[in-house]
Parts: sequence; C-alpha cells; structure tokens
Amino acid sequence: MQVARFGVLVLAGTFAVGALAQDAKQDVQKAGTETKTAAKDTAHGVSKGTEKAYDTTAEGTKDATHETVKGTKKVADKTAEGTKKVAHGTAKGTEVVADKTAEGTKKVAHGTVKGTETVADKTAEGTKKAIHKVEGKPSQQ
Repeated sequence: MQVARFGVLVLAGTFAVGALAQDAKQDVQKAGTETKTAAKDTAHGVSKGTEKAYDTTAEGTKDATHETVKGTKKVADKTAEGTKKVAHGTAKGTEVVADKTAEGTKKVAHGTVKGTETVADKTAEGTKKAIHKVEGKPSQQ
C-alpha cells in the first residue's frame, strides 16, 4: 500500500507540476500579448499626436501666410493712398507756383514795357530838344 500511496503521490505531483507549467506558459503568452497590445496603443498614440501636431503646424502656417499677405496688401494700399495724396498736393502746389510765376512774369513784363516806353519817350524828347538847340529853335515844353 505504500507503493500505491507513493504512486498516487507521484501522479498528483506530476499533475501539479504540469498544471504549474501550463499556467506559467499561459502567463508568458498573456504577458507577450499585453506587451504587443501596449506597444500598438503607444505607437497609435504617437502617430495621432504627430498627425495632430502636423495639422496644427500646417494650419498655423496657412494662417500666418494669410495674415502676412493681408498685411502686405494693406501696407501697399496705404502706400499707394499716401503717394496719391502727396502727388495731388505736389500737383496743386506746382499749379499754384506756375500761376504765381506767370502772374509775376506778366507784372514784370508790363513794368518793363512801361519803363521802356517811358525811357523811349524821354529819349525822343531829349533828342528833339538837342536838335532844336542845334538849329537854334526854342524848345517846346
């Protein structure tokens, strides 16, 4: 009977070791599966984060470009507007100067004509007096 007990004991021990081995193998497989799943989840999360960062950067770049174009157009418009105002002012000023110059030239020319006429009259008068003196006729006044 001792042999039978020993046999039962050995058989029970074999099943126990086999069951432990079976559990250990399943634990290793389960750990491997969980590690694989965790790695996939991590890679998926990194991929999503990278994609989101890319999209945000692209959107920010588009917004910045749009704002730069808008700002450049605004500066160009303001520059054109300022140039038109300055050109208009310059044209107006040039017109005023040209008018004043023409007016001044007319006054000077009129004064010159008047002065020349006066000088010519006096010269003619002086010449007549000189001729009368030479001829001995009295001068007319």
